[in-house]
Amino acid sequence: MRRAGRRSRQAQEGSPMENGVRQDLGTPEPTATEGAPAPRPPRARPRLVFHTQLAHGSPTGRIEGFTNVKELYAKIAEVFSISPTEILFCTLNTHKVDMQKLLGGQIGLEDFIFAHVRGETKEVEVTKTEDALGLTITDNGAGYAFIKRIKEGSIINRLQTVCVGDSIEAINDQTIVGCRHYEVARMLRELPRAQPFTLRLVQPKKAFDMIGQRTRSSKSPSEGRVASGKETLRLRAQGSATLEEGPSPFEEEAARRVDDLLESYMGIRDSELASTMVAAAKESPSAAQLACDLDSVLGEFAFPQEFVAEVWAAVCQPREGQE
Repeated sequence: MRRAGRRSRQAQEGSPMENGVRQDLGTPEPTATEGAPAPRPPRARPRLVFHTQLAHGSPTGRIEGFTNVKELYAKIAEVFSISPTEILFCTLNTHKVDMQKLLGGQIGLEDFIFAHVRGETKEVEVTKTEDALGLTITDNGAGYAFIKRIKEGSIINRLQTVCVGDSIEAINDQTIVGCRHYEVARMLRELPRAQPFTLRLVQPKKAFDMIGQRTRSSKSPSEGRVASGKETLRLRAQGSATLEEGPSPFEEEAARRVDDLLESYMGIRDSELASTMVAAAKESPSAAQLACDLDSVLGEFAFPQEFVAEVWAAVCQPREGQE
């Protein structure tokens, strides 16, 4: 009887964490009575294990037990005996610098993770002849902002040494490591016209030619995207990761529209932020309420009112039309 009491106390203290995902073990076991068979112990879900490689070439490693992007980078670094600060960003199911397949806030349970690490450092002098440089900035969630898109015909597009995937390490010798992507975009927008400035960039280490692209299994043919209705591991900046169903086609399309608005208004792309805003808009009865909700949670972004109105319209008005 003393053992059974100790088991009950342990169950009440809380269920364990598996890979950052809280596993529900159900109610405590009832004490077995004489003559009655002991109840079967609850079956715990298996640990979530992901496969990973360095994008420029490496053996395959296995990682588990992370709850956010920083911990994910630390696990990858531990497997390959490198510093977490060497990792610029990760892509899913391809070793290529493919910005459509960046690791964001969700990882499909069948996804293969490729880590792109620091390569050569380069400096380039830029003269701002227009208000917009033609850069779209994103970040890896662990302190590095990098170039996600270069607009055709823009100032940056005319500089052959600047490439998609390059991490921006400094502006005019002022380090920006640790800055969020929206802060970097704001700094670049505020630079004066006709005055040259210097960008210090770090490019990802180049992949070997003999490495082939890793694809999903035939069960999940759409690369780089979370398949709707499939379980995914959702990483959070705060709190534990959770297993969730993949987004619906409507949510995917709404998040793409919001991501486009982020680029148009703020010069950044952030699929996780877009998904967060879609979820908030779905719960808001009006654009004004959405503005209040976003300000309380994401006030550091200082979203313009017209931007918030377009986000609410992009999420809620098409949904109303469908209904």
